[in-house]
Amino acid sequence: MKLTLIYPKWPKLCRQTEFHLPPHGPVVFAAALPPDVEVEFIDENRQEIDFAASDDLVAISMMLTVQVKRGWQIADTYRKMGIKVIFGGIATMLHAEETMAHADAIFLGEAEGRMAEVLADFKAGTLKPCYNYLNDPPDIAMVGTARRDILNRDFYSYKGLRMVDLVHASRGCRFHCYPCAVAYLGGRQFRPRPIDKTIAEMASIDNNRLFLVDNSLAQDTKWELDLFREMIPLKKKWCCHPIEDKPEVLDLAAQAGAWYVYQAVFDTSDYIRERVKRYHDHGIGVEGTILLGLDNHSEDFIKRLIDFLLEIELDLAEFTVLTPFPHTKAYDELHKQKRILTYDWDKYSADQVVYQPKHMSAERLRQLLDDAWDSFYGRESQQIKMARLFERVVRKEMADGSFRPRRR
Repeated sequence: MKLTLIYPKWPKLCRQTEFHLPPHGPVVFAAALPPDVEVEFIDENRQEIDFAASDDLVAISMMLTVQVKRGWQIADTYRKMGIKVIFGGIATMLHAEETMAHADAIFLGEAEGRMAEVLADFKAGTLKPCYNYLNDPPDIAMVGTARRDILNRDFYSYKGLRMVDLVHASRGCRFHCYPCAVAYLGGRQFRPRPIDKTIAEMASIDNNRLFLVDNSLAQDTKWELDLFREMIPLKKKWCCHPIEDKPEVLDLAAQAGAWYVYQAVFDTSDYIRERVKRYHDHGIGVEGTILLGLDNHSEDFIKRLIDFLLEIELDLAEFTVLTPFPHTKAYDELHKQKRILTYDWDKYSADQVVYQPKHMSAERLRQLLDDAWDSFYGRESQQIKMARLFERVVRKEMADGSFRPRRR
Protein backbone atom coordinates (compact mmCIF):
# COMPACT_ATOMS: atom_id res chain seq x y z
CA MET A 1 0.00 0.00 0.00
CA LYS A 2 1.02 3.62 -0.50
CA LEU A 3 1.12 6.04 2.43
CA THR A 4 1.72 9.74 1.96
CA LEU A 5 3.35 11.22 5.06
CA ILE A 6 2.98 15.00 5.38
CA TYR A 7 4.73 17.46 7.65
CA PRO A 8 2.68 20.70 7.57
CA LYS A 9 4.35 24.03 6.99
CA TRP A 10 4.85 26.43 9.87
CA PRO A 11 6.17 29.98 10.21
CA LYS A 12 9.71 30.34 11.46
CA LEU A 13 10.40 32.21 14.66
CA CYS A 14 11.17 35.88 14.38
CA ARG A 15 14.95 36.20 13.83
CA GLN A 16 15.37 32.43 13.39
CA THR A 17 18.11 31.28 11.04
CA GLU A 18 17.14 30.52 7.47
CA PHE A 19 18.25 26.89 7.11
CA HIS A 20 15.83 24.01 7.66
CA LEU A 21 16.46 21.00 9.86
CA PRO A 22 15.29 17.61 8.58
CA PRO A 23 12.21 16.74 10.66
CA HIS A 24 12.77 13.93 13.13
CA GLY A 25 9.27 12.70 14.01
CA PRO A 26 8.30 11.60 10.48
CA VAL A 27 11.47 9.57 9.89
CA VAL A 28 11.09 7.83 13.26
CA PHE A 29 7.43 7.09 12.47
CA ALA A 30 8.35 5.74 9.03
CA ALA A 31 10.75 3.27 10.65
CA ALA A 32 7.81 1.84 12.64
CA LEU A 33 5.80 1.02 9.50
CA PRO A 34 5.63 -2.54 8.13
CA PRO A 35 8.11 -3.14 5.28
CA ASP A 36 5.41 -3.51 2.61
CA VAL A 37 4.29 0.12 3.02
CA GLU A 38 5.51 2.50 0.32
CA VAL A 39 6.14 5.90 1.90
CA GLU A 40 6.15 9.25 0.12
CA PHE A 41 7.23 12.06 2.41
CA ILE A 42 6.26 15.69 1.86
CA ASP A 43 7.78 18.43 3.98
CA GLU A 44 5.46 21.31 3.18
CA ASN A 45 8.08 23.75 4.42
CA ARG A 46 10.16 22.79 1.38
CA GLN A 47 7.68 21.57 -1.26
CA GLU A 48 4.04 21.83 -2.29
CA ILE A 49 1.44 19.12 -1.77
CA ASP A 50 0.00 17.57 -4.91
CA PHE A 51 -3.52 16.87 -3.75
CA ALA A 52 -4.32 15.26 -7.12
CA ALA A 53 -1.86 12.43 -6.54
CA SER A 54 -3.28 8.97 -5.84
CA ASP A 55 -3.09 7.96 -2.17
CA ASP A 56 -4.27 4.94 -0.21
CA LEU A 57 -3.80 6.64 3.16
CA VAL A 58 -2.51 10.02 4.30
CA ALA A 59 -0.65 10.39 7.60
CA ILE A 60 -0.05 13.90 8.98
CA SER A 61 2.81 14.31 11.44
CA MET A 62 2.61 17.47 13.54
CA MET A 63 5.36 18.50 15.95
CA LEU A 64 4.49 22.12 16.75
CA THR A 65 1.29 23.78 17.93
CA VAL A 66 1.67 26.30 15.10
CA GLN A 67 1.31 23.42 12.63
CA VAL A 68 -2.07 22.19 13.82
CA LYS A 69 -4.43 24.53 11.98
CA ARG A 70 -2.58 23.96 8.71
CA GLY A 71 -2.61 20.22 9.37
CA TRP A 72 -6.37 20.33 9.85
CA GLN A 73 -6.76 22.20 6.54
CA ILE A 74 -4.73 19.56 4.71
CA ALA A 75 -6.78 16.76 6.26
CA ASP A 76 -10.08 18.43 5.42
CA THR A 77 -9.01 18.69 1.76
CA TYR A 78 -8.07 15.02 1.51
CA ARG A 79 -11.17 13.81 3.34
CA LYS A 80 -13.42 15.73 0.95
CA MET A 81 -11.74 13.67 -1.78
CA GLY A 82 -12.65 10.46 0.07
CA ILE A 83 -9.11 9.73 1.27
CA LYS A 84 -8.62 8.55 4.84
CA VAL A 85 -6.37 10.62 7.11
CA ILE A 86 -4.59 9.66 10.31
CA PHE A 87 -2.74 12.13 12.56
CA GLY A 88 0.22 11.61 14.89
CA GLY A 89 3.11 13.46 16.45
CA ILE A 90 3.66 15.72 19.43
CA ALA A 91 1.16 18.42 18.48
CA THR A 92 -1.50 15.80 17.78
CA MET A 93 -1.05 14.56 21.35
CA LEU A 94 -1.31 18.09 22.72
CA HIS A 95 -4.42 18.91 20.66
CA ALA A 96 -6.03 15.48 20.40
CA GLU A 97 -9.68 16.36 20.93
CA GLU A 98 -9.68 19.19 18.39
CA THR A 99 -7.72 17.13 15.87
CA MET A 100 -10.23 14.27 15.99
CA ALA A 101 -12.77 16.55 14.29
CA HIS A 102 -10.52 16.62 11.22
CA ALA A 103 -9.31 13.02 11.20
CA ASP A 104 -10.45 9.51 10.46
CA ALA A 105 -8.08 8.40 13.20
CA ILE A 106 -5.51 9.88 15.54
CA PHE A 107 -2.53 8.06 17.03
CA LEU A 108 -1.30 9.07 20.48
CA GLY A 109 1.97 7.78 21.88
CA GLU A 110 4.97 5.99 20.38
CA ALA A 111 4.46 4.03 17.17
CA GLU A 112 6.93 1.14 17.46
CA GLY A 113 5.14 -2.20 17.31
CA ARG A 114 1.72 -0.58 16.88
CA MET A 115 1.34 0.35 13.21
CA ALA A 116 0.61 -3.15 11.88
CA GLU A 117 -2.62 -3.10 13.92
CA VAL A 118 -3.59 0.36 12.68
CA LEU A 119 -2.95 -0.51 9.03
CA ALA A 120 -4.83 -3.81 9.35
CA ASP A 121 -7.83 -1.85 10.64
CA PHE A 122 -7.48 0.56 7.72
CA LYS A 123 -7.44 -2.27 5.17
CA ALA A 124 -10.48 -3.85 6.85
CA GLY A 125 -12.36 -0.54 6.85
CA THR A 126 -12.49 -0.49 10.66
CA LEU A 127 -10.18 2.37 11.63
CA LYS A 128 -10.75 3.41 15.22
CA PRO A 129 -11.16 7.15 15.90
CA CYS A 130 -8.32 7.07 18.45
CA TYR A 131 -5.39 4.77 19.12
CA ASN A 132 -4.19 5.88 22.52
CA TYR A 133 -0.89 4.47 23.79
CA LEU A 134 0.26 7.53 25.72
CA ASN A 135 0.49 5.60 28.98
CA ASP A 136 1.71 2.36 27.41
CA PRO A 137 5.06 3.02 25.72
CA PRO A 138 6.71 0.19 23.79
CA ASP A 139 9.92 -1.49 24.87
CA ILE A 140 12.58 1.15 24.12
CA ALA A 141 14.73 -1.60 22.56
CA MET A 142 12.19 -1.73 19.70
CA VAL A 143 13.23 1.72 18.48
CA GLY A 144 15.08 1.17 15.23
CA THR A 145 17.11 3.34 12.90
CA ALA A 146 15.04 6.21 11.53
CA ARG A 147 14.05 6.14 7.84
CA ARG A 148 16.17 9.05 6.61
CA ASP A 149 15.96 7.62 3.11
CA ILE A 150 12.53 9.25 2.73
CA LEU A 151 14.12 12.73 2.97
CA ASN A 152 15.20 14.85 0.04
CA ARG A 153 18.68 15.81 1.22
CA ASP A 154 18.86 18.88 -1.02
CA PHE A 155 16.17 20.49 1.14
CA TYR A 156 18.33 20.45 4.28
CA SER A 157 21.58 22.11 3.33
CA TYR A 158 22.69 25.69 3.87
CA LYS A 159 24.70 27.36 1.10
CA GLY A 160 25.73 23.92 -0.11
CA LEU A 161 26.69 22.64 3.34
CA ARG A 162 25.10 19.73 5.16
CA MET A 163 24.06 20.97 8.56
CA VAL A 164 22.95 18.38 11.13
CA ASP A 165 20.98 15.14 11.11
CA LEU A 166 18.73 14.47 14.10
CA VAL A 167 18.99 11.37 16.27
CA HIS A 168 17.85 10.43 19.76
CA ALA A 169 19.44 8.22 22.40
CA SER A 170 16.59 8.18 24.95
CA ARG A 171 12.96 8.97 25.59
CA GLY A 172 11.11 10.23 28.64
CA CYS A 173 12.39 12.75 31.15
CA ARG A 174 12.56 12.57 34.94
CA PHE A 175 12.28 16.36 35.17
CA HIS A 176 8.96 18.19 34.91
CA CYS A 177 9.79 21.77 34.00
CA TYR A 178 7.20 24.54 34.13
CA PRO A 179 6.90 25.31 30.39
CA CYS A 180 7.54 21.76 29.08
CA ALA A 181 5.13 19.02 27.97
CA VAL A 182 7.64 16.16 27.81
CA ALA A 183 6.40 14.63 31.08
CA TYR A 184 2.95 14.30 29.48
CA LEU A 185 4.20 13.12 26.10
CA GLY A 186 6.93 10.67 27.04
CA GLY A 187 6.47 10.06 30.73
CA ARG A 188 8.68 10.96 33.69
CA GLN A 189 10.71 7.77 33.54
CA PHE A 190 14.03 8.18 31.74
CA ARG A 191 14.18 5.45 29.08
CA PRO A 192 17.57 5.17 27.37
CA ARG A 193 17.86 3.17 24.16
CA PRO A 194 20.36 0.30 24.20
CA ILE A 195 23.65 2.05 23.57
CA ASP A 196 24.71 -0.39 20.86
CA LYS A 197 21.56 0.45 18.85
CA THR A 198 22.09 4.17 19.30
CA ILE A 199 25.72 3.91 18.19
CA ALA A 200 24.74 1.77 15.20
CA GLU A 201 22.23 4.39 14.10
CA MET A 202 24.73 7.22 14.49
CA ALA A 203 27.31 5.25 12.50
CA SER A 204 24.78 4.67 9.69
CA ILE A 205 24.10 8.39 9.20
CA ASP A 206 25.94 9.80 6.19
CA ASN A 207 26.65 13.08 7.93
CA ASN A 208 29.45 13.96 10.29
CA ARG A 209 27.29 16.48 12.19
CA LEU A 210 24.45 15.38 14.45
CA PHE A 211 21.89 16.93 16.75
CA LEU A 212 21.03 14.69 19.71
CA VAL A 213 17.44 15.79 20.26
CA ASP A 214 16.95 14.14 23.67
CA ASN A 215 15.18 16.48 26.05
CA SER A 216 18.22 16.32 28.32
CA LEU A 217 21.24 14.04 28.44
CA ALA A 218 21.80 15.02 32.09
CA GLN A 219 19.70 12.25 33.59
CA ASP A 220 22.00 9.33 34.40
CA THR A 221 25.74 9.82 34.87
CA LYS A 222 26.80 6.24 34.16
CA TRP A 223 24.68 6.14 31.00
CA GLU A 224 26.12 9.45 29.79
CA LEU A 225 29.68 8.25 30.35
CA ASP A 226 29.02 4.93 28.64
CA LEU A 227 27.35 6.64 25.68
CA PHE A 228 30.13 9.17 25.19
CA ARG A 229 32.85 6.49 25.39
CA GLU A 230 31.15 4.53 22.62
CA MET A 231 30.74 7.68 20.52
CA ILE A 232 34.45 8.57 20.48
CA PRO A 233 35.45 6.22 17.61
CA LEU A 234 32.65 7.61 15.39
CA LYS A 235 34.37 11.02 15.17
CA LYS A 236 30.97 12.67 14.85
CA LYS A 237 30.51 16.29 15.84
CA TRP A 238 27.27 16.97 17.65
CA CYS A 239 25.12 19.44 19.53
CA CYS A 240 22.55 18.63 22.18
CA HIS A 241 20.50 19.90 25.08
CA PRO A 242 22.24 20.07 28.49
CA ILE A 243 24.74 17.51 29.67
CA GLU A 244 25.76 17.05 33.28
CA ASP A 245 28.01 19.65 34.86
CA LYS A 246 30.61 17.15 36.04
CA PRO A 247 34.26 17.20 35.00
CA GLU A 248 34.38 13.55 33.92
CA VAL A 249 31.19 13.96 31.85
CA LEU A 250 32.36 17.17 30.18
CA ASP A 251 35.75 15.66 29.42
CA LEU A 252 34.30 12.56 27.77
CA ALA A 253 31.69 14.65 25.91
CA ALA A 254 34.49 16.74 24.43
CA GLN A 255 36.40 13.61 23.42
CA ALA A 256 33.21 12.24 21.85
CA GLY A 257 32.85 15.29 19.62
CA ALA A 258 30.57 17.66 21.52
CA TRP A 259 30.36 20.77 19.35
CA TYR A 260 27.94 22.94 21.30
CA VAL A 261 25.06 22.65 23.75
CA TYR A 262 21.75 24.40 24.17
CA GLN A 263 21.83 25.69 27.73
CA ALA A 264 18.90 27.39 29.42
CA VAL A 265 20.00 30.65 31.06
CA PHE A 266 17.34 31.46 33.62
CA ASP A 267 19.11 33.87 35.97
CA THR A 268 22.30 35.91 36.43
CA SER A 269 23.87 33.66 39.05
CA ASP A 270 27.52 32.71 39.42
CA TYR A 271 26.39 29.11 38.83
CA ILE A 272 25.29 29.93 35.29
CA ARG A 273 28.43 32.00 34.69
CA GLU A 274 30.67 29.13 35.83
CA ARG A 275 28.62 26.50 33.99
CA VAL A 276 29.11 28.31 30.69
CA LYS A 277 32.82 28.75 31.46
CA ARG A 278 33.23 25.04 32.12
CA TYR A 279 31.68 24.20 28.76
CA HIS A 280 34.08 26.63 27.10
CA ASP A 281 37.04 25.26 29.04
CA HIS A 282 36.30 21.89 27.43
CA GLY A 283 36.05 23.38 23.95
CA ILE A 284 32.25 23.09 23.86
CA GLY A 285 30.27 26.04 22.52
CA VAL A 286 27.09 27.29 24.18
CA GLU A 287 23.88 28.53 22.61
CA GLY A 288 21.79 30.09 25.35
CA THR A 289 18.07 29.40 25.28
CA ILE A 290 16.46 32.39 26.93
CA LEU A 291 12.82 32.26 28.00
CA LEU A 292 11.35 35.65 28.86
CA GLY A 293 8.14 36.45 30.73
CA LEU A 294 8.09 34.15 33.76
CA ASP A 295 6.29 35.54 36.79
CA ASN A 296 9.56 36.49 38.47
CA HIS A 297 10.64 38.50 35.41
CA SER A 298 10.29 42.24 35.85
CA GLU A 299 11.39 44.64 33.15
CA ASP A 300 14.56 45.43 35.13
CA PHE A 301 15.33 41.73 35.54
CA ILE A 302 15.06 41.14 31.79
CA LYS A 303 17.40 44.06 31.06
CA ARG A 304 19.95 42.76 33.58
CA LEU A 305 19.67 39.28 32.10
CA ILE A 306 20.47 40.58 28.61
CA ASP A 307 23.57 42.39 29.91
CA PHE A 308 24.61 39.20 31.71
CA LEU A 309 24.42 37.17 28.47
CA LEU A 310 27.01 39.45 26.90
CA GLU A 311 29.25 39.22 29.95
CA ILE A 312 29.39 35.42 29.91
CA GLU A 313 30.28 35.32 26.21
CA LEU A 314 27.63 32.96 24.90
CA ASP A 315 28.40 31.80 21.37
CA LEU A 316 24.77 32.20 20.29
CA ALA A 317 21.45 32.96 21.94
CA GLU A 318 17.85 32.29 20.99
CA PHE A 319 15.13 34.31 22.70
CA THR A 320 11.52 33.25 23.14
CA VAL A 321 8.62 34.27 25.34
CA LEU A 322 6.79 31.94 27.69
CA THR A 323 4.09 30.12 25.74
CA PRO A 324 1.48 28.06 27.64
CA PHE A 325 1.23 24.95 25.50
CA PRO A 326 -1.51 22.49 26.53
CA HIS A 327 -0.54 19.81 29.03
CA THR A 328 2.17 21.94 30.66
CA LYS A 329 2.27 23.39 34.16
CA ALA A 330 2.32 26.83 32.54
CA TYR A 331 -0.94 26.18 30.69
CA ASP A 332 -2.69 24.74 33.74
CA GLU A 333 -1.70 27.67 35.94
CA LEU A 334 -2.36 30.49 33.48
CA HIS A 335 -5.62 28.97 32.28
CA LYS A 336 -6.83 28.61 35.86
CA GLN A 337 -5.87 32.24 36.56
CA LYS A 338 -7.67 33.35 33.35
CA ARG A 339 -4.50 35.00 32.09
CA ILE A 340 -4.46 33.35 28.67
CA LEU A 341 -5.40 36.00 26.11
CA THR A 342 -6.02 33.81 23.06
CA TYR A 343 -6.39 30.18 22.10
CA ASP A 344 -5.58 30.83 18.45
CA TRP A 345 -2.93 28.15 17.98
CA ASP A 346 -1.34 30.01 15.07
CA LYS A 347 -0.14 32.55 17.62
CA TYR A 348 1.59 29.94 19.82
CA SER A 349 4.89 30.44 18.01
CA ALA A 350 6.95 31.41 21.10
CA ASP A 351 7.61 34.86 19.65
CA GLN A 352 4.10 36.22 20.31
CA VAL A 353 2.69 36.96 23.77
CA VAL A 354 -0.53 35.01 24.23
CA TYR A 355 -0.99 35.51 27.98
CA GLN A 356 -0.99 38.37 30.47
CA PRO A 357 2.48 38.74 32.04
CA LYS A 358 2.56 39.47 35.76
CA HIS A 359 4.71 42.61 35.78
CA MET A 360 4.07 44.32 32.45
CA SER A 361 1.74 44.46 29.51
CA ALA A 362 1.82 41.86 26.77
CA GLU A 363 2.91 44.58 24.35
CA ARG A 364 5.85 45.59 26.56
CA LEU A 365 7.05 41.99 26.87
CA ARG A 366 6.99 41.69 23.09
CA GLN A 367 9.08 44.87 22.85
CA LEU A 368 11.59 43.46 25.33
CA LEU A 369 11.88 40.33 23.20
CA ASP A 370 12.92 42.51 20.25
CA ASP A 371 15.29 44.45 22.50
CA ALA A 372 16.92 41.22 23.62
CA TRP A 373 17.66 40.13 20.04
CA ASP A 374 18.90 43.61 19.10
CA SER A 375 21.13 43.95 22.15
CA PHE A 376 22.74 40.52 21.99
CA TYR A 377 23.47 40.72 18.27
CA GLY A 378 24.15 44.46 18.23
CA ARG A 379 27.94 44.21 18.00
CA GLU A 380 28.15 41.01 15.98
CA SER A 381 25.36 39.71 13.78
CA GLN A 382 23.83 36.31 14.21
CA GLN A 383 25.42 35.26 10.91
CA ILE A 384 28.92 36.19 12.14
CA LYS A 385 28.47 34.37 15.44
CA MET A 386 27.15 31.31 13.61
CA ALA A 387 30.08 31.41 11.20
CA ARG A 388 32.51 31.46 14.12
CA LEU A 389 30.79 28.44 15.72
CA PHE A 390 30.83 26.64 12.38
CA GLU A 391 34.51 27.45 11.89
CA ARG A 392 35.17 25.79 15.24
CA VAL A 393 33.59 22.52 14.15
CA VAL A 394 35.48 22.52 10.86
CA ARG A 395 38.74 22.93 12.79
CA LYS A 396 37.80 19.95 14.99
CA GLU A 397 36.98 17.88 11.90
CA MET A 398 40.22 18.75 10.15
CA ALA A 399 42.18 17.91 13.29
CA ASP A 400 40.81 14.36 13.48
CA GLY A 401 40.48 13.75 9.73
CA SER A 402 36.68 13.64 9.67
CA PHE A 403 36.14 16.80 7.59
CA ARG A 404 34.03 16.34 4.47
CA PRO A 405 34.21 18.86 1.63
CA ARG A 406 31.26 20.98 0.55
CA ARG A 407 28.51 19.05 -1.22
CA ARG A 408 28.11 19.71 -4.95
